[in-house]
This record gives sequence, structure tokens and C-alpha cells, in this order.
Amino acid sequence: MSRAGAVERKVSAIAAQEPRLNEQITVRECRLIGFDGEQMGIYTTAEAQRVADNQGLDLVEIAPNAEPPVCRIMDYGKFKYDQAIKAKQARKNQSRVETKEMKFRPKIDVGDYTTKKKHVLRFLEAGSKVKITIMFRGREMAHPEQGLAILERLADDLKDMAVIENQPKMEGRNMHMLIAPLPAAVAAKKKKETEKKEEGKGEDNA
Repeated sequence: MSRAGAVERKVSAIAAQEPRLNEQITVRECRLIGFDGEQMGIYTTAEAQRVADNQGLDLVEIAPNAEPPVCRIMDYGKFKYDQAIKAKQARKNQSRVETKEMKFRPKIDVGDYTTKKKHVLRFLEAGSKVKITIMFRGREMAHPEQGLAILERLADDLKDMAVIENQPKMEGRNMHMLIAPLPAAVAAKKKKETEKKEEGKGEDNA
């Protein structure tokens, strides 16, 4: 297929995803929904178009496969703009979520475990997901239950702050588990920080 043909097909596919508007709607009648969401009943398409035109709005076919098709009166340009803003905000929020990694050994001592747990807690409080990796060496591979015990212990210690997003899984010589912060825990942390800042301002002004 030529490049021009491929581009044309791509454009056609994108166009097919868009609803039909105004004069593009060729059905004889439709079930009409008003701008405010009111169910207005069955109208001929010509009558529905006149209602939309009188309000300075668009007639948009939102359910072409219904019997009869459903059309809604709306400001389609504003609708598309609002959708684009929401999609952009969703991508922005998604990109903010970082994934950190913390590595443990299956025979980790209490002090090292406590230190690493504090680091994991700090990552969670900052809103990051954390990939917990248990690294096995040599004969340790014969006892994966030791690594699993550490992961289960950590998940239990952090149950008020995190939820297991990916269950423990063995990959080669490593065992992984992904945990994510609980939204309520992150919100509580931010609220606490804000309160501390306000208290500091109050002391400075005293």
C-alpha cells in the first residue's frame, strides 16, 4: 500500500470515531436530548436540527445504533475542548506517579530492615509506588520462602500506608512485589505538613 493510501485510511479511521453532527446526520428521526439533559422525545431530524439552530448549538448523534438513533443538543466545540483538557490533566497526573525501588536480601538483619522500611515509607508518603526486590544469591535460591516472608512482613508493616498492586513474583534470581500508596495516607501526610507550616507561620507572627 502507498504511503498516501495509508494516510488516507488513518484519517478515515479517525473520522469514523467522531460522531455525526448537524447536516451529517441522515436518519429520518431521532430521540432528542436537550442541552440540559432533558428527554424531549422523538423528533424528525429536521425538527431536531431547527431546535438546535434556534439555540445556537449543535445537533450531535451520540447513539447511532439505537432505535431510533439518539441525538443531543450541545456546544460540540466546547465539549471537545473540555474533553481535551481533561485528557491532558489525566496524562499530567499519571506522569507524576514515580516508581522507586528498594532492594532487600533474604537474610537481612533487623537494623537494615528497619532502615530500608523507613526509606520505603518516605517514598510512599511522597506519592510514589515502590518496587520491592528480594535478591537471592547461590544457595539462597533454594529457599524462596525466606524472601516471601520479608515481603509479607513489609506489606503488613505498611498496611496503613500502602496496598499491594502486584503480588510477589519470582523472576530469575529476584523476587518482586509492587506496592502503591493509599490515597488517604498521602492526603493525611500532606494535611499534616500544611498544618505544620501554618503553625510555623503563627509562631513567626507571634
